[in-house]
Amino acid sequence: MQFGIFSVSDVTSDPVSGHTPSEAERIQATVEIARHADEAGLDVFAIGEHHNPPFFNSSPTTLLAAIAAQTRQIQLSTSTTLITTNDPVKIAEDYAMLQHLSQGRLDLMLGRGNAVPVYPWFGKDIRKGVHLALENYNLLHRLWREDVVDWDGEFRTSLQGFTATPRPLDDVPPFVWHGSIRTPEIAEQAAYYGNGFFANNILAPMGHFKPLVDFYRQRFEHYGHGRAQDAFVGLGGQAYIAKRSQDAFKNFRPYFANNPFGFQMSLEEYASATPTSVGSPQEVIEKTLSFQEIYGDYQRQLWALDTLGLPLAEVLKQIDLLAEEVVPVLRKEMEARRAPGVPSAAPSHAQLVEAKYGDGPVRRPTPNRNRGDNTAGASPYQDSDPSAVAVHPQP
Repeated sequence: MQFGIFSVSDVTSDPVSGHTPSEAERIQATVEIARHADEAGLDVFAIGEHHNPPFFNSSPTTLLAAIAAQTRQIQLSTSTTLITTNDPVKIAEDYAMLQHLSQGRLDLMLGRGNAVPVYPWFGKDIRKGVHLALENYNLLHRLWREDVVDWDGEFRTSLQGFTATPRPLDDVPPFVWHGSIRTPEIAEQAAYYGNGFFANNILAPMGHFKPLVDFYRQRFEHYGHGRAQDAFVGLGGQAYIAKRSQDAFKNFRPYFANNPFGFQMSLEEYASATPTSVGSPQEVIEKTLSFQEIYGDYQRQLWALDTLGLPLAEVLKQIDLLAEEVVPVLRKEMEARRAPGVPSAAPSHAQLVEAKYGDGPVRRPTPNRNRGDNTAGASPYQDSDPSAVAVHPQP
């Protein structure tokens, strides 16, 4: 089981101190948060993608590359990468490069996001959002697995004899999660490819996403990837922890009131009715174990800790409480309850490499000489399949 944290990269005023951090402060604080999570022994750090205030992270790959250079073991991910408004060719290139720089400590979550204006900002039609997600990932999937790609689709210009560079590390693409809170087509897509499905278990009643998760599991089995219970499921959440429950509610109350959604209920009511975990370490443990009871065995649990204006020092304290008093108990309890044979985590890069090559040699793509324009022949690499004949533009 993987436990970690994710950030939506909001820049929010601290309701207690009144301080509003600058973008520069939040960017440096996020690097420190990721570094601290790595040192504390958490498994995953993920960052979202936004292109509007009050969010700072418009470039997940740049930020994660900096974090990769300053961490040693934590898995890096996104929450989410916008598959609808980013060019899948650029996603293929950028995340393959990040995979190399992180030495395989990378997966990514793809999603449509929740900011309506982002579509016209990038020249896309929000009414085509689901179609964009489906087509763009289909292309991304091929770009990471085929040295030479010919492509015709609805939403981007055609590709003829195209090679995305660099190739994925060891010629093994990063593991992909598909994130959704409402769309069965995305759950179907995740199941079709045998990828993971992530439900951001937040801002909704307890168990709200169970029908979508169950559907994904059923379709995962339908497509022959394994038993339904073997499908890769991740859940989000939000947590605030203190040694004593009373202190947790007291300290978190002004930050909860600082939320942009205007909830018409008290913090106590909200924490009871939703997956948000507020309280002592034991209360957070019990709340998280209830997710396993609702959704069945799953592989990844992420919490948002740094949102709503919580100051950096408090976020670091939350990481320590999570890593020292919550996660060790959850690791033991959730594994003890896990059904036989159900995977405890999505496959790591090392496991994917082993599954592809076994004891054989690992591919290290080495380019052939060409003019540098992807049109010099059907074999861009010295070991490319010579039968993969590209269709090049005609003069």
